[in-house]
Amino acid sequence: MKLDPNRTDLIHLRGGGTSLVVQTPAGGPPEVIAWTADLGHLSPRALRGLSTAVEAPLVGNSPDERVHPGLILLSSTGWMGRPGLVGHRTAGPSSWAPRLHTDSVELTTDDAEPDGPTTTGRTVTAGPGAIHYQLSDPASGIHVGVDLQLLPEGLIRARASLTNTAEDVYDLEELSLALPLPVRAAEILDFSGHWGREREPQRLPVRLGVHLHEGRHGRTGFDAPMMMYCGEPGFGFEDGEVFGFHVAHSGNHRTWVERCNNGLQVIGGGELLLPGEVRLAAGQTYTSPWIHAQRADGLDAAARRLHRWERSLPSHPGGPRPVTLNVWEAVHFDHDLPGLLELADLAASVGVERYVLDDGWFLGRRDDRAGLGDWEEDPQVWPEGLHPLVDRVQGLGMQFGLWVEPEMINVDSELARAHPEWILRAGPDLPVEWRHQQVLNLTIPAAWEHVRSRLDALITRYGIAYFKWDHNRDLVDAGDPALDGRPVVGEQTRACYALMDRLRTDHPGFEIESCSSGGGRIDLEMIRHTQRFWLSDCIDPHERQAIMRWTEQLVAPEYMGTHIASQRSQTTGRMSDLSFRAASALWGHMGFELDLRVLDDAELAQLREWVQFYKDHRELLLTGDLVRRDVADGSMWLHGIVAADRSRALYELTTRRRSPMSPRGLVTIPGLDADREYRIAPLLVGGGPAGLELPPWGETGVVMTGGSLARIGVHTPAMFPDQVLLLEVTEAGAPTTSPGDDAEH
Repeated sequence: MKLDPNRTDLIHLRGGGTSLVVQTPAGGPPEVIAWTADLGHLSPRALRGLSTAVEAPLVGNSPDERVHPGLILLSSTGWMGRPGLVGHRTAGPSSWAPRLHTDSVELTTDDAEPDGPTTTGRTVTAGPGAIHYQLSDPASGIHVGVDLQLLPEGLIRARASLTNTAEDVYDLEELSLALPLPVRAAEILDFSGHWGREREPQRLPVRLGVHLHEGRHGRTGFDAPMMMYCGEPGFGFEDGEVFGFHVAHSGNHRTWVERCNNGLQVIGGGELLLPGEVRLAAGQTYTSPWIHAQRADGLDAAARRLHRWERSLPSHPGGPRPVTLNVWEAVHFDHDLPGLLELADLAASVGVERYVLDDGWFLGRRDDRAGLGDWEEDPQVWPEGLHPLVDRVQGLGMQFGLWVEPEMINVDSELARAHPEWILRAGPDLPVEWRHQQVLNLTIPAAWEHVRSRLDALITRYGIAYFKWDHNRDLVDAGDPALDGRPVVGEQTRACYALMDRLRTDHPGFEIESCSSGGGRIDLEMIRHTQRFWLSDCIDPHERQAIMRWTEQLVAPEYMGTHIASQRSQTTGRMSDLSFRAASALWGHMGFELDLRVLDDAELAQLREWVQFYKDHRELLLTGDLVRRDVADGSMWLHGIVAADRSRALYELTTRRRSPMSPRGLVTIPGLDADREYRIAPLLVGGGPAGLELPPWGETGVVMTGGSLARIGVHTPAMFPDQVLLLEVTEAGAPTTSPGDDAEH
């Protein structure tokens, strides 16, 4: 449906419990005037009334026209905060203050109710849909396209493109998008972190000025804001209105919240462009990453909306997620074939379905100082290639996976000696090394094709089902020597996406796990190209519980690689019980990282029981709806997955630390239908948690309504710190799980 850009049009999109009202003032740039819970059907009169009601009065010493923050924030509209479009020319008109005029508006939807045009414009009410705007400023010589979508899940997606329509080069410094926030959204939640402790939440009040969170790592980063939330003070998992904003980009990025002294507040973001990174010649176009935004009541509802969208993606893995063994913590660089074969036999015996050979298999790779870029088997270690191992793994009924790091190169490699010009650098000297490696310039077609052909040959030769795709350093001074050192971080990122997509197109069913020194590259663009994320190189279950809890705010459980660790963590030194390690690994794509060869028969039997329990419950665990709660003083956490039809659920109670209270009182059990009756009972898999003292209800279970469970709950058990108790909830009268019956012994 095409709309007249020269009238003031109002478009009301509704979907997934969200209303989005967009206004195009006669010829001006588009403005979101309402982003809120579903308003229901609004008549044309009510919609026009809404647009009037949100107008601010004109006050002293302010612009003579009312300021409306647009999707692209422009100073030419009177906006005096952070701009969304920054650029200029060094020749001809400077073009630094464009006045964008809307040339066309097109609405795509299956469900539109247009009101007839009037002298002031028209209104359109629709379900989920997409609006495409074409804007231009002939005097500045630029053309801008904006795509704005409201998805059925209630998510907003938007992106912009800018084309240079003049003859002189246009230097683009920023093209970001923003959405308005109500001033009642007065508290920010975003995330920081570092290697081994990713996605650490941080809260702060909204103040006048800007809260700006930038990532300049050339990858998403351990300290990425993830989804930046702004909401009612004190918002939590269950309640409190929240507005979230995410820049879906795996390179440099920025996200911000700004409150102005005129009462306007926005949340925005986009790709962070380095100086000179985007220089548009005549006719050239830059397209921004997609931004994703959402509004919800509580963080759990926000997470569930994202999970539903992720499960609709064509790249979604689908099907049961195979139990995975990665051999890194068992062997590191010591690739001894008899030992690896023994691991394969043990893996198959406990129920592993995918075996992954990690770093150390390729030419010259005896440590982390050499070999990156030489993607062929080292004949000194693998004289027969990988066939002896692959044949054993596949003969045991397991898939074979392999570790690669295609975007990186060691100076000590055959590739670097043959093509030193393929290393990213801003000047004559190489950038500072990071894990003894440099970055391979995949924006060079020959370099991209070289890597693609080597990886393709490996997949074909061995029937590889899966790559663990690593990225172990930040991009520092990431320039292209052939372009006088101009930065190419964004182009490098998009070249990575293209390489992943090509391999998956050429090998249907092939899967990729995104790993970046652990969890350094997790975002909503990478999720469209991969099927799994390695959350962190720290798999100490105490730390992983927190990392998983906040990663699933953005990423559905089936994407999260969650492995059973060694008894003593190789990153923290902390010791943990097998039951705690296994129970913690249930809540994602389960696997192993420990050395199975050092386990005794009793421990292997325990692992078999946990693996079988996972297989019996993975459909629920990886398709249901997420719920989370803090218990008492936060010393205990509740985490659960509820079936979409609310017929059953599985929860874990995790003791994070000792509490001043003993016992800790009641814990509510959320997510169920209020009027249905359910049986809730503990599940003691693999022997159960240490120090367990069950309350009376836990001896045989108890039947309660979903409403009673949500409002009153059940009494917490007593357990030692760093323990997990599983709770099964089934509709009363339905069969329950008996771990002993399910387990393979």
